[in-house]
Amino acid sequence: MEGKRLYVGNLPYSTNETQIRDLFAPYGTIDSVKLIEQKGFGFVEMSTSEEAQNAMDSLNQTDFGGRTLRIDEARPMQPRREFGGSGGFGGNRSYGSGGNSSGGFGGNRRRY
Repeated sequence: MEGKRLYVGNLPYSTNETQIRDLFAPYGTIDSVKLIEQKGFGFVEMSTSEEAQNAMDSLNQTDFGGRTLRIDEARPMQPRREFGGSGGFGGNRSYGSGGNSSGGFGGNRRRY
């Protein structure tokens, strides 16, 4: 394992940072915990990659709050994809001009 940051998935939505710190504390020093609210996952950064590997090996596929944890090495964050050009749903489309315009979501639709 190269990194020391772990993805922790399949968490109960009610999980808090203290519970995660208590869960990972036996495996080493925890540098940070970041929970994504109402998504059921988060990230834990350990002090060394050896501690992170030990925590992952020990806690992956174990029960926590009635759910089976999924723990893996966190991947670097990727930039968000753009959905089209400068418009909100795919380019420079005009809205509501009716007739034979390229408006709305589908192009040549009439507005009644």
